[in-house]
Amino acid sequence: MRYLRLLAIQLRTSLLLSMQYRADFLLDAFVEVFWMATAILPLVVVFRVRPVIAGWSFGDALMVMGWFTFLQGVLEGAINPSLVTVVEHIRKGTLDFVLIKPADAQFLVSTARFQPWRAVNVATSLGLFAWGFARLGRGPSAGDVALAAVAMVAAVVVLYSLWMLTVSAAFYFVRIDNLSQLFGAVFDAARWPVQIFRGVVRAVFTFVIPLALMTTYPAEALLGRLGTGTLLGALAGAAAAFVITRLVWTASIGKYTSAGG
Repeated sequence: MRYLRLLAIQLRTSLLLSMQYRADFLLDAFVEVFWMATAILPLVVVFRVRPVIAGWSFGDALMVMGWFTFLQGVLEGAINPSLVTVVEHIRKGTLDFVLIKPADAQFLVSTARFQPWRAVNVATSLGLFAWGFARLGRGPSAGDVALAAVAMVAAVVVLYSLWMLTVSAAFYFVRIDNLSQLFGAVFDAARWPVQIFRGVVRAVFTFVIPLALMTTYPAEALLGRLGTGTLLGALAGAAAAFVITRLVWTASIGKYTSAGG
């Protein structure tokens, strides 16, 4: 309960800071909707040429795009803003102010800052789901929605873990701009079903950088295609990723040198 109260305080502070400039708040939300509209265009063009690709129709692929949009909002609205501040703390040697607080440092740095206007991605993703099911001529069952929600939790945990591992590299290399840009570029591939990739690329996107777990598996769950074994494997993978991240973070803290050190 203590950490839930801390999270509520962090969220409230971020919302108040964002609402100080309401015109910018609304403009940022509008830009996000415009960006997402342009991001859908490649999908529309490709499926206009080929109605079915690797077993995915346009309606099916919209589910993957919906989850990609949702996770993009989570990444840019909740994960990235907070963890980017860690890099600045490390570079300036001011992480001490976080470490001396009577709360878990990883929790504090992971919830330090939010961008609430990114919540527009949630509405956009719901719109994409509705569009996709309209194209398919049916809707999801309650069980499919429940399985998709579980798969979503695993996806968010893996996304957070990967980004946290990237940020932890700053304890060793200080500047990780290129690494974070590479991660962002690779994550863009998650807007496509993993089945369209072949060979080594597909293996990498399934097991090394599990883009399949982030967007394809939740989409398959929503469509009623995801097997129980695959879902359990995704949950196990997410748990393992979080444990590894925690161990890496703890080890990285030991490498930290403060401004006065």
